Amino acid sequence: MEEQLKQIGERLRGLRDVLDVSAEEMAALCGITEEHYLQMESGESELSVANLQKIAKQYGISLDVLMFGEEPKMSTYFLTRKGHGMKVERRSAYKYESLASGFRGRKADPFIVTVEPKPADTPKEMNSHSGQEFNMVLEGTMELTIGNKVLILNEGDSIYFDATQPHGMRTIGDQRVRFLAIIF
Repeated sequence: MEEQLKQIGERLRGLRDVLDVSAEEMAALCGITEEHYLQMESGESELSVANLQKIAKQYGISLDVLMFGEEPKMSTYFLTRKGHGMKVERRSAYKYESLASGFRGRKADPFIVTVEPKPADTPKEMNSHSGQEFNMVLEGTMELTIGNKVLILNEGDSIYFDATQPHGMRTIGDQRVRFLAIIF
């Protein structure tokens, strides 16, 4: 995981250098401090897919380039076999498997997200991003907070929501959660 974070950070730094954008400007785009942004670039801080998506949209590049270092090539279809999507662990408890990483010009970013349980007193990380999001629980039970509303989603439950609202999730109990997340 550490190596993946460093590689993503290197791609962020490279993008910033090519575009001649300051760290302060990137941090403002992400809604974080410049110090936190620079920690992301150095691979010392966990990365938010929402922030990577904000950067990708702002500068007209594919999210895949930032996450995986590859430009999508397919335009008719892209097939992902079970368990073979491009993977990235952006945080110690979160694993993302991209289900459409090779499709060029896509309108949504679908992922299988696996979240390992943490102690109940661990603060929930909230984030927001442009667009909308769809989540469907495939395994386990999760607590999803959207704004001030706390919802419990069990296996088979799904939700579609305005992703500009602060949102965050955590597992319930000691079982991991796997869910389909589609970011539009």
